[in-house]
Amino acid sequence: MTIANSSSSTLLERTKQTHQYPEARVIVLDDDVNTFEHVVKCLCKIIPGMTEEKAWERAHLIDREGSAEVWSGPLEQAELYHQQLASEGLTMAPIERC
Repeated sequence: MTIANSSSSTLLERTKQTHQYPEARVIVLDDDVNTFEHVVKCLCKIIPGMTEEKAWERAHLIDREGSAEVWSGPLEQAELYHQQLASEGLTMAPIERC
């Protein structure tokens, strides 16, 4: 909208702001309860694109290092996968924002 009077005119410009959607990491912790097979089954069932081979690699990493990132991406999806893995009995770290 332009406002004009006899002595001057003012032009108001709209500024554009973009906000990046928050990202997060889903991390599974090692425990003495879940078997490798159960972890692999859960990862393949819940995490999109997780192959059995990748799931076995993650399970061994969890065992060896004490934890492993199994997925990262938009916060809302991370919350869903975190909740689903926890409901299957996996021991989860709190969601980490990236």
